[in-house]
Amino acid sequence: MWLNNYSNNIAKQAVKDACNAYLNFFNGITEFPNYKSRRKSKPSFYVDTDKISFTDTHVKLEKLTTSKRANKQRFNHIRLAEKGRIPVNAKYSNPRVTFDGINWYISVGIEIPENTNKPLNDGIGIDIGIKTLAVCSDKAEYKNINKTAKVRKLKKKKRRLQRRISKKYSKNKKGVCYCKTRNIIKNEKQLLKINHKLTNIRHDHIHKATSEIVSRQPKFIVMEDLNVKGMMKNKHLAKAVQEQCFYEFYRQIQYKCRWNHIEFITADRYYPSSKKCICCGSIKKNLKLSDRIYHCDNCGNTVDRDYQASVNLMRYYHLTA
Repeated sequence: MWLNNYSNNIAKQAVKDACNAYLNFFNGITEFPNYKSRRKSKPSFYVDTDKISFTDTHVKLEKLTTSKRANKQRFNHIRLAEKGRIPVNAKYSNPRVTFDGINWYISVGIEIPENTNKPLNDGIGIDIGIKTLAVCSDKAEYKNINKTAKVRKLKKKKRRLQRRISKKYSKNKKGVCYCKTRNIIKNEKQLLKINHKLTNIRHDHIHKATSEIVSRQPKFIVMEDLNVKGMMKNKHLAKAVQEQCFYEFYRQIQYKCRWNHIEFITADRYYPSSKKCICCGSIKKNLKLSDRIYHCDNCGNTVDRDYQASVNLMRYYHLTA
């Protein structure tokens, strides 16, 4: 039986995960657990904490080899692509191996001392948008990575590859069914690599931006609760909004604030951060999205609307304190 070729801890942990999911549902913590489709879900499995060990260059796993050699039948040494990323001789928790269609990844939990330093610097308001990824109230700006030449070149290559795959599907159509040839499979793997590369570039840029913001150790960070679902309904902005990965920016800034004891505040969705003048406080109700420079009709103030929004978000903290 094929189950004998793999560790029994993989099947045991799958049952434990299902039990935990149902317990969380009955306790009202989460929603009803979804069925994990074999076709759509990302392949992953559990590794026993007692049977895993790391060196600077390799990881040692249990029963993941088909070698006939006696010394390799039970344990297998797998070379790591990144050296020295995981500490050696540490206590590991919940090791998981996942496959994204191209590469295999291993992730483990490690206990580290909690950061007890509480920052006392001035707070920061952050306005995220499409023109620039983020504008901070301390005049720091983070560019839109999707406008760079590297990303544009990859997107152009992706469009051409998608058209090529679509034409090959139409040529190999048999009746109402589509025949997947070897060339189609090869092109789809190339497309998957491009999609992963684009995702990694965007997430890497967001990680660097959020880490740089948190490294300034502000006392608090205020961000606006954007209606991303409503923005996606605009056919002219939907693609740009999707590429900016607003939710990923929120997620990263939130957990990094928790790690560094920074107070994170979400401003009300209808708070007029862009329409409110930072000098006199008057609200310009007829401000359009195309108006990138704010001109106040009351006091004559002229300022960039994104910077003004970030300053108003920073002041929002004192309104709710």
